[in-house]
Amino acid sequence: MESSDPVDTPMVEKSKLDEDTQGKAVDPTHYRGMVGTLMYLTASRPDLTFVVCMCARYQAKPTEKHLHAVKRIFKYLRGTVNRGLWYPKDSSIALTAYADADHAGFQDTRRSTSGCMQLLGERLISWSSKRQKSVAISSTKAEYIALSGCCAQLF
Repeated sequence: MESSDPVDTPMVEKSKLDEDTQGKAVDPTHYRGMVGTLMYLTASRPDLTFVVCMCARYQAKPTEKHLHAVKRIFKYLRGTVNRGLWYPKDSSIALTAYADADHAGFQDTRRSTSGCMQLLGERLISWSSKRQKSVAISSTKAEYIALSGCCAQLF
């Protein structure tokens, strides 16, 4: 990976990972190690959160397609080493939360993915991104499910 060229985005645009039943399997232990390393980075690199979570979904049976997606993230990191969240000393302490959902965004089951983040002043204190347990019949319902999860995290 050291000799690879950096890329501008962590994921190919308009590309969604899905279960690749026909693809060639790769070593799950190696794949999990790579994804685990990237999960650690998501605390200070929210630009990686979505794509790393997409790759983490396929840790049980990764294929070459999934491995190429993880390698692309590492190529993206090569060109964006100096990016990340920095926490200044003198900022406000107002509690702010944001929540969002993509209606039926997961191709395999049509379930939505919820995401939320909480800020204390300008500092990120918590975030989550997970697939919803049920299939939402509308984008509004998917948003309400995301909002309820965000509020539960706040409490």
